[in-house]
Amino acid sequence: MEKPADWKNFVLGAGIQCAEAATLGMPFEVWKTRMGRHRNESTLEAFKNVYQRGGIGGFWAGTGPKMIESATKGAILMYAKEAINESCVASGMGVTTAGILAGAGGGVSQVVVMGPSTFLVTGAVTGDKSISTMQRISRTWNTHGLKGFYPGGTAIAFRQATNWASRQGFTEFVRERMKITLYGRKDAKLTKSEEALSGIMGGTMACWNHPFEVARIEAQSRADQGQKAMNMVSVMNMIVKEQGMSGLFKGLIPRVGLGIWQTLFMVTGVKLVKDTLKEGGYI
Repeated sequence: MEKPADWKNFVLGAGIQCAEAATLGMPFEVWKTRMGRHRNESTLEAFKNVYQRGGIGGFWAGTGPKMIESATKGAILMYAKEAINESCVASGMGVTTAGILAGAGGGVSQVVVMGPSTFLVTGAVTGDKSISTMQRISRTWNTHGLKGFYPGGTAIAFRQATNWASRQGFTEFVRERMKITLYGRKDAKLTKSEEALSGIMGGTMACWNHPFEVARIEAQSRADQGQKAMNMVSVMNMIVKEQGMSGLFKGLIPRVGLGIWQTLFMVTGVKLVKDTLKEGGYI
C-alpha cells in the first residue's frame, strides 16, 4: 500500500482551494449568497444588485476571510479526503463508494474552520457594507463569544458532507462510466478534457443539496443582523411558508457554476496535479 504524502496533501489542498476562490469561486459565492438571502430577486436581478452595491469589486466582497477559509478548508479537505479515499480503495472498495465516503468525511472535517469564515463572508455580502471584517469579528465576539461565529452550523455540516460526498462520488462514477463507454475497460486513462468533463458533470449533479445552502445563508444572515436565531429545520419551514419549495432553490444557477468550478479544482484538478507529480517522482 502506498504511503499517503500527508504534508503534500495539506499544501496542495490549501494552494488549489485558494486558486479556486480567488478566480471565479468568489463571484459565484457572492452571487449565490445574495440570492439565498434576497429570495425575491431573480438570478439576473441579484447579479445586477451585487454590481450596483459594490461594482466589480463587489463580487469579491469578503475575500479576506474567504482566503483564510479556503487555505484551511482546502488543506483539511485534502488531508482527510485523500487519506480516507486511499484507505478505502486499498481495502478493495469500489471507487464510487470510496469517493462518497471520502468526500463526506473530508466535508464534515471542514466545518470547524468554515463556520466563522462563511459567517463573515455572508455578513459582508448581505449585511451593512460599512462594517469592516474586523469590526464584524469584534462585534460578534463581544456579543456572543465563540459560538456567535457558528450560526447555521448544522446546515453547514449537512451541506459539506453531502457536497463532497456527491462531488467526489458522482465524478468518480462518471469517470468509471466514461472509461468503459469510450475505451471498453475500467483501467483506461482519460484525457485531460475527458477528466474535466467528468468533473463538470459531477459538480452539476452534486447541487441537489442546495436547500442546505439556502438554510445556511438565511441562518447566518439573521445572526449577522441580530435577528432571532433559528435551527435548520425552522429556517427551512419558514422559507417554504414564505416562498414555497422554490425558495429552497434560490441561487441554484450560480451554485451550479460554483459547484462545477470547485469540483474542477478540488476533485479533477487535484487528481491531475497528483498524477503529474507522481510521474515526476515528487510524491
